[in-house]
Amino acid sequence: MSEMATQLPATAASRNAQPHPADTRASQKVGRARAWLMASRPATLSAAVVPVAVGTACAAAVHGFRAGPALAALVGAMLIQIGTNFANDVFDYEKGADTEERLGPTRVVQAGILPASQVRAGMIACFALAALAGVYLTWVAGWPILLLGVASILSGIAYTGGPYPLGYHGLGDLFVMIFFGFVAVCGTVFVQAGYVPAIAWWASAAVGSTATAILVVNNVRDRETDQKAGKRTMAVRLGRGGGLAEYMILLALAYGVPVVLAASGLASPWVLLPWVSAPLAIVLARRLVFLRGRELNAVLAGTAKLMMLHGLLLAAGIWLAT
Repeated sequence: MSEMATQLPATAASRNAQPHPADTRASQKVGRARAWLMASRPATLSAAVVPVAVGTACAAAVHGFRAGPALAALVGAMLIQIGTNFANDVFDYEKGADTEERLGPTRVVQAGILPASQVRAGMIACFALAALAGVYLTWVAGWPILLLGVASILSGIAYTGGPYPLGYHGLGDLFVMIFFGFVAVCGTVFVQAGYVPAIAWWASAAVGSTATAILVVNNVRDRETDQKAGKRTMAVRLGRGGGLAEYMILLALAYGVPVVLAASGLASPWVLLPWVSAPLAIVLARRLVFLRGRELNAVLAGTAKLMMLHGLLLAAGIWLAT
């Protein structure tokens, strides 16, 4: 990380001690319940819901569906997602990545709506509750789930926090693909069926691709401000053109997986249902190419909706094939 980035935590701390007047006014306009809802970023929860839905469908495909573990996996995934959002809110501010130039949705710490200490406490609470769900899943499925749960929580913190934040070194995309794709989907199957069938590995790639596409939009939008803060995302490293190409490749993979599953006989033609969402994907890809700055917030929200639609159609297609 650049020298500028390493010096930013101290200045962020001083800003936290003496909020900007505009930040103080913002905090007075937002109630506490609304503030915590903003910090939890509910629009991102598709990244928690979809992997569990697809993983549960894969478990049903091999006649291993179990409602209790499926529900616990969903609760745990949502808590880890919210905890990670809280962590990003705090750590991005303290590292100087969130400033008055921020283009994305309001971050509550940077805007002075909630103090960093409270959001950090919220992060700890979410991860602790997720750990309780993990205890039950470990009792159901054994020690491998304990390892996956610990790794997921640590990665949620390490994404923007710790001595080597993944998102600041261009590893965020890989992190999302692994944990929101393979770990979440295959882990959901494992806690229900007791093993991971081939269809789950393929489905994980599709889910991870759409989840990573959300991050790509975020990083393309924030490329200039991230570069100033020393945040070396893939969009910063590869440039805007590289970020656009990555988005297209990820969407191609997401729509290619159902074709492979149907052609290989791992699932019936019902698995092609996600193609119903292809027109939305085309519209979003075009907008990402032509829009800039805050206009990309709509593309970000649209990509999260695409993940939900694509993922639920994939889950339905796999389930209908049973």
